[in-house]
Amino acid sequence: MITGAMFLTGMAANPLAVNLAGDLGVDISWSLWALAAVLPGFLSLLCVPWILYKLYPPEIKETPEAAQLADKELSRMGPMSRQEYVMLFTFLLLLFLWVFGHVFSMHSATAAFVGLVILLVSGVLSWDDVLNEKGAWNTLVWFSALVMMASFLNILGLIPWFGETVGLLLTGLPWMTAFLFLSLIYFYSHYFFASSTAHVSSMYLPFLTVALSVQTPPIVAALVLAFFSNLYGSLTHYSMGPAPVMFGAGFVKMGDWWKIGGALSLVNILIWLVAGGVWWKIIGLW
Repeated sequence: MITGAMFLTGMAANPLAVNLAGDLGVDISWSLWALAAVLPGFLSLLCVPWILYKLYPPEIKETPEAAQLADKELSRMGPMSRQEYVMLFTFLLLLFLWVFGHVFSMHSATAAFVGLVILLVSGVLSWDDVLNEKGAWNTLVWFSALVMMASFLNILGLIPWFGETVGLLLTGLPWMTAFLFLSLIYFYSHYFFASSTAHVSSMYLPFLTVALSVQTPPIVAALVLAFFSNLYGSLTHYSMGPAPVMFGAGFVKMGDWWKIGGALSLVNILIWLVAGGVWWKIIGLW
C-alpha cells in the first residue's frame, strides 16, 4: 500500500485519480507525484514494518538458510537471457519516459504502449500472451466506463452542486481543519468499499471539489486524496484486490486484521499529513 501511494504508476486507480483531478484543472505529473511522496513514503516504509513487528510478531523470526537458498536458485537459473535483457531495458526505458515524458509531451499511456511494442517486436511477449491477460482487459474496459461516468457527473453539474452544498456546511472553518475532516471521512469510508477503483471513481472527484471550495491548495488536496486511495487498502481483509487472497491463506484472523489495520491507518495518516505536510511546504506545494 505504501509503495503504491509513492508512485503514480504504483496502483491501477492512481491514473484515474490524476485524470479526475485534471478535470478540475489540477495537473499532476509522474515526477511531481513521486517528489511529493518520497519523504512520507520513506518514513512509512521505516515505521510501519517495525510497528507491525511489535504489534503482531511472527512465529518464525530467523531464516539463516534463505540467503543460501537464493544463491542456489540463482545459480540454477544461469546467466540472463536475451529476453531478460530486453525486459530490463524496456523497464528502465518506461521509468525514464514516465518520469521525463512531460518534457517532450509524451503521455504515460503512450509510454506504456511504446514498452508493449518493444516487447512484442522483440519476441519477449507474443500476442497470445497479451490476449491471455484477462484481468488487464477487464480493467481496461471497466476503467473506460468508470472514467466516462465520473467525468459526466462533473459535466452534468452533480459534482459542482455537491461541492457547493458541502462547502457551505464547512464555511468559516480554516482550510486545514476542513480538509482534515474531509480527508478522514474519505479514508475511513473505505470500510464500505471492496475496491479502490470503485472508491476513487465514486468519491474522489466530489471530495476534491469540496476541498477546493474551502480553499485547500489544489495540488495538496489532489495528492492527499490520491495517496489515501492507496493507504486505506490495509484496513480490512476485502479492501483491495490482493487482500482476500492473503486473508484466504488462513494465517491471520479477521479480528486481528481489522485491529492491526486500524492501528496502522493512524500511523500512516499521521506520517503523511504531518511529516508530509511539512515536506510539501518545503518543496512549495502550499
